[in-house]
Amino acid sequence: MSAFLLPERRRWLIIGVIFLAIVFNYVDRQIVSILKPVLKKEFKLGDDGYAVVVNIFTVCYALMYPVTGWLVDRFGPRLVMLWGVLTWSLACIGGGIARNFAQFTFFRGLLGLAEPSNFPAQIRVVTMWFPGKIRATANSLCAAGSSIGAIIAPPFIAWLAIEYDWHTVFIVSGLIGVAIAVLWWFVYRDPPGNILKESAGSVVAAETEAFTWRRLWTTRSLYGVLLIRFISDPVWYFCLFWLPGYLQESSGLSLAQVGMVGWIPFLAADLGGIGMSMWSDWLVRRGREPLKARKIMLTVAATLAPLCALTPFLPGAAMTLLVFSVVAAVCLSWLFTVSVVIAEAFPVRNSAGVLGIAGGFGAVGAVLFNYFVGQYIGSIGAGKLFLVMAFLHPLAAVVLWTMVRKEKPPTAVQAF
Repeated sequence: MSAFLLPERRRWLIIGVIFLAIVFNYVDRQIVSILKPVLKKEFKLGDDGYAVVVNIFTVCYALMYPVTGWLVDRFGPRLVMLWGVLTWSLACIGGGIARNFAQFTFFRGLLGLAEPSNFPAQIRVVTMWFPGKIRATANSLCAAGSSIGAIIAPPFIAWLAIEYDWHTVFIVSGLIGVAIAVLWWFVYRDPPGNILKESAGSVVAAETEAFTWRRLWTTRSLYGVLLIRFISDPVWYFCLFWLPGYLQESSGLSLAQVGMVGWIPFLAADLGGIGMSMWSDWLVRRGREPLKARKIMLTVAATLAPLCALTPFLPGAAMTLLVFSVVAAVCLSWLFTVSVVIAEAFPVRNSAGVLGIAGGFGAVGAVLFNYFVGQYIGSIGAGKLFLVMAFLHPLAAVVLWTMVRKEKPPTAVQAF
């Protein structure tokens, strides 16, 4: 065991724990989408009321994402991630014991406040522990927990809800999260100097080179990354919060059937996201400049996104699942690798903060889109919504090439 915990091996164990945390991060947030018809009946909600539940979570998520990015840069990933996993797990348990709509939405809001801690911590860990030639692969392996969580969520949630009740789903998932938080505390350590030197090129640079908070907001790349997440994130949020309900309410699947097949797009997302990340690392090993390699990969992925415009014209649930398998793969390729773009474009000490701000903007975009879907999906029809989604990733690709570049602080300064 002691040999396995040598730094070169410990980093993969750390990735494994982050992977587990992200798995149940996504299980916890997706419970409401899998149980959408059940919860609508329990709390007497329409689609607009369901959108309120989703947006309470997402608004809190958007507000807290930049804060947790700053906290990770200030206090490090070990403490911030411990707080995050424990808090969101307790919030999930709280949702299970809620007895009215006000209590339920309170705990969904608390879940939204805690869940962003995972992702700034993840990119800080990956940036410190892994060199550029394997950074995208390492990032995609731990971030793959998002789609694995979405894969196991339908059968896991449907089985618990059918065998027991919807309260049990929240409580069991929250208890698993508490166990992951304890595991994180015992496994994680900051990297030693030789690992920092390998990943950042220089120990001194890794520790001191950074933008101040004020100067960070003068960089063009920051605004580019914010726009990218604002534009593209709503498509992934649709997959998480609306697709399972769409399959039940528009494609005619039952809860049990969603449990059996609803995971398929998310498995495709995982395979596509990891595969595309490995391809971008391969481009780096073949001599491509890292940031340019990520841009090429993301642009190729974006060309597949317009397929979702076909959804309203598809003959059944099977074809909808097929198209959204491709769309979900595009979404995760972008979510995985935009984080690596941040690591390539900004100093290591700014990476978590930039990711936090960007994630907040992505959640704001999702809030606006969720509201639009909840208010108008019944009146204007799904076709126009899918048409809008079809062109969000290609637009994000234009922003990526025109606004994002390698940012270098004028001098080595303290970030905060």
